[in-house]
Amino acid sequence: MVQTTERLASTAAERYLLVYMIAVLVIVTILVIVFFVVFQKRKNKLLLDQIKQQQAFEEEITQAQTETQEQTLKNIGWELHDNIGQLLSFANMQLSILKMQVEEDVKGKFKDTSDALKESLSEVRALSKTLNNEVVLNIGFEKSITNELNRLKKMKFTSAELEIIGDTVEFSNRKHEIIIFRILQEFLSNSVKYSQAKNLNITLNYQPKQLTITAKDDGKGFDINTVEKGSGLINMKSRAGLINATLDLTSKPNAGVELILNYPLT
Repeated sequence: MVQTTERLASTAAERYLLVYMIAVLVIVTILVIVFFVVFQKRKNKLLLDQIKQQQAFEEEITQAQTETQEQTLKNIGWELHDNIGQLLSFANMQLSILKMQVEEDVKGKFKDTSDALKESLSEVRALSKTLNNEVVLNIGFEKSITNELNRLKKMKFTSAELEIIGDTVEFSNRKHEIIIFRILQEFLSNSVKYSQAKNLNITLNYQPKQLTITAKDDGKGFDINTVEKGSGLINMKSRAGLINATLDLTSKPNAGVELILNYPLT
C-alpha cells in the first residue's frame, strides 16, 4: 500500500515536471518567435528608412539638376531674345537701308537675304520663348506645345499636330507644366536629331483622374533593347519621377517612336 502510494506520488511529480518543462519550452519558443518578429520588423523598418532616404536624396539631386537646367535655359532664352535677336534686327535694318541706296535692278538680289534674316529672327524669338519657363507659364501648357510643334513644322516636318481629347484640366501645381513640357521637348529634340521622321503627333487625353500624353513620330525608330540609354532618356525618366508620373518609351526599327506619359491629376 505504501509502495503504491509512493509510485502514484512519483508519477504525479513526473507529470507535473513534464508539464512544467513543456510550459517552459512553449514560453521560450514564444519569446524567441516574438524576438525574431520584432527584430525582423526593426530590420525592415531600417531598410525602408534607408531606401526612403536614398530616394529623397536622389529626388533632391534631380530637383537641383532640373532647377539648374531651367535657369540655364532661361538665360539662353534671354540671350537669344535680347542679344542675338537685336543683332538680327539691326542686320535686317541695315540691309533695308542699303537696299534703298542701290539701283532698281540690284534691289531684287536683296530679297532672299532679307527673307532669310526675317525668318531667322522669327525662329530665334520663337525658340527663346520655349526656353523661358516664365513665358511657358504665361501662355499656357497647350499653347506652348502648339508653338513648339509649329516651330518644328516650319523647320523640317511635313506635319506636327496637337490633338486634345476631353475637357482641359488646369494643373494644381504649375511647375509640373514646365516639367512635362521639357519632357516633350526632349522627345521632339530627339526626333529632330535622330529619327528622320516626317510627321509628329502629340495627344493630350484628359481623363477624370489622370492626363495621358502620347507623343509619336514616324521615323526610323530603334531597338529599345539595344539602344544606349543616353542622357535624354534618363532626363525624361527622372523628370517624370519628380511629379509621380509614369513614362514608357517604345520603338522598333522602321516603326517610329512612341512616348506615353501618365500624369495623376488628383
